[in-house]
Amino acid sequence: MITVNTHNARETEALGAKIAEKLCGTEVIALFGGLGMGKTAFTRGLAGALGAGENVSSPTFALVNEYSGKYNIFHFDMYRVNTWDDLYSTGFFDYIDNGIIIIEWSENIEEALPADCIKIRISKGENDDDRIFEIEGVDPQ
Repeated sequence: MITVNTHNARETEALGAKIAEKLCGTEVIALFGGLGMGKTAFTRGLAGALGAGENVSSPTFALVNEYSGKYNIFHFDMYRVNTWDDLYSTGFFDYIDNGIIIIEWSENIEEALPADCIKIRISKGENDDDRIFEIEGVDPQ
């Protein structure tokens, strides 16, 4: 596991961009962390680095937002997903291997995550804007 600290949204976006450089186009990236931890900022940096623009927003009510760039990017929000039926209704399994899948609120579907997914746990640091990223499955360096 690799730990990276960021101190503001710009640094969180830059971390997403660094990880984007390591991707081949079919990864599942599971983001864990509470409200306001920077999951969408991270995704904005990753998607922007892959040419999908900076118009990334949380898919809270849509459940999935799709972005096109170097690769297809499918940005899921699993906050309201509580059962296997809920998960199947999102179409989640149809997206696997068809692009990069980024999942906010992965704690709600942890049992369904592929074994080889990239896991990123985000927690609050010492100051309000500080974030601690614990990363498994990819080295952002």
